[in-house]
Amino acid sequence: MAAGAGALAAGPFLGAGSAWAAREKELNILCWEGYNSAQVLDPFRSKTGATVKAESLTNDPTMINRLRAGEISTWDLINVNNPWARKVMLPEKLIKPLPKAEFEPFFAKMLPEFKWPYKWAMSEDGNDLLGMVQRFGPYSFVVNTDKISRKTAEETGWDLFNDPALAGKYGILESDDWNVFNLFVVAGIDPFKVHTPEEMAKFGETAKRVFKGAKLIGDIASMNQALISGEIDLHLTGGTYSVSPARADGHPNLRAITPLKGPLAGGKGGISWIEVTSTVNNPNLSPLALEFLKYVQAPDVAHTVAFAEGTFNPVAQMGNPDCFKLFTKEELDAIQWDSLEEEMARSVEYDIVPDYDKALDIMNAAKRLRG
Repeated sequence: MAAGAGALAAGPFLGAGSAWAAREKELNILCWEGYNSAQVLDPFRSKTGATVKAESLTNDPTMINRLRAGEISTWDLINVNNPWARKVMLPEKLIKPLPKAEFEPFFAKMLPEFKWPYKWAMSEDGNDLLGMVQRFGPYSFVVNTDKISRKTAEETGWDLFNDPALAGKYGILESDDWNVFNLFVVAGIDPFKVHTPEEMAKFGETAKRVFKGAKLIGDIASMNQALISGEIDLHLTGGTYSVSPARADGHPNLRAITPLKGPLAGGKGGISWIEVTSTVNNPNLSPLALEFLKYVQAPDVAHTVAFAEGTFNPVAQMGNPDCFKLFTKEELDAIQWDSLEEEMARSVEYDIVPDYDKALDIMNAAKRLRG
């Protein structure tokens, strides 16, 4: 990546035509897991003859901070959750709008909730298209229904993690922003508002207790393996995104849970995410950036994105019958299609925590106390 960054950094010193030409066969993507999969990228590489590099991270603020730190000249596409494009990246001039005439038609074949003009793909004033939507899903926690029934999990909700009897029986899937969300909700506090000193103190005490009671902290693979082996009965953060590979491997007893109620806006119990992929405000943006965004809209490629190695997820393009028919019964079961609509309905959408940096510091301090 260093060599690529160096080449890009040289771009402004070349003539505009030369700089553009130098990037015609190069594309760099900063993304969540899945878009960096060879299953997704190799056909595009073959089709274009391009060198495509993709780096995956596990939280949005870190990716955005990479752009702020000067990597705006490195990346062509950034794939993050729904609020960042319109609330942060456009105002900070980290991304550039897409040509509406070219991309608006794709929304006509998306699921109903993503039809044009879809809120999170648009600027606040509704004038600019900021990115394309694809993967989405509810993301709260995961249980082994052989140990904790779906009914109990949905009705008890986040208070499961306040139950002393479950200490040592749950895991924490590491993802800084989502862990912050979840700890607020376990504390009975809406994460997506400005918090009082008393609320921050309660958040801190909850973080200490939840991290102390965790059997393990790790990535998606380690959480799923611990659920399968019986080492843990449940974990946060988690959802379709994390548990679907285990379900696809023959473990339907492992299930993503969206609580029936909770402290979120409107009394909702869960949090959902919708990815938006935007073009970076790179002074020498690769012309392949727009081509890639069109490429992943095709029914077969959208299905590949949904079932890229690592995690499996529903995609907005499932509104297109030509895409939906590619999903097998087993694949639909893996992504919990049977309850997807109701679980999304009882979730608030991922948003920005106003005092995130302070909460993250408190959470990390609690994590260090584990030793």
